[in-house]
Amino acid sequence: MLTLRPAAERGHANHGWLDTYHTFSFANYYDPAHMGFRNLRVINEDRVAPGQGFGTHPHHDMEIISYVIAGSLSHRDSMGNGSTIYPGDVQRMSAGTGVTHSEYNGSKSEAVHFLQIWLLPSQRGISPGYEQKSFSRQEKEGRLRLVASTDGRDGSVTIFADAAIYAGLFSEGQSARFDVASNRHLYIQVVRGQVRVGGQTLTAGDGVAISAEPTVDVEGVAGGEILLFDLP
Repeated sequence: MLTLRPAAERGHANHGWLDTYHTFSFANYYDPAHMGFRNLRVINEDRVAPGQGFGTHPHHDMEIISYVIAGSLSHRDSMGNGSTIYPGDVQRMSAGTGVTHSEYNGSKSEAVHFLQIWLLPSQRGISPGYEQKSFSRQEKEGRLRLVASTDGRDGSVTIFADAAIYAGLFSEGQSARFDVASNRHLYIQVVRGQVRVGGQTLTAGDGVAISAEPTVDVEGVAGGEILLFDLP
């Protein structure tokens, strides 16, 4: 069963410095029909104006993934980490017992466009942690490249949640098949372009929840980029 989450039906807020779309309920956007999917709690598509950002704020007991689409995003946290992430990078912050951090756009001329993703952790009260890795276009072209997993296999980022995250780039004529393990569920978020999933054409910002399907085919339509979440 495929359940489409159209981009146009997401929650939306424009604060001037921040233009944001919420796939699931978040902040002032509340929809009891869209509180998350399995242990995937947040997918926010954010655009932050040059020189602006999120001031220092706290988190706890959440696995937070940042995935930059365009521009660059700078990060500082109470663990002493300071870094900038670019397209192709995957950043994981485990909030655990508690962490504060800030995210901002260091560019004076270019907006940063990125996805902020929250996953419910497998265990509460772990020590806070941080990891960042880069994955090339070649690794993702025409295939699903594992970028985050519970055991850090295949060079992926380690996350403390029951999930695996794959990234893929699909031009027209390119495709990949994903075999779904028993009692697992998928969520696919279209990052940009167009893809076809299970015969349905999806465009940037669309998402689809998938349950009770043994396999799922992803086909490129027009420069499609996706994230695929394998969930319990």
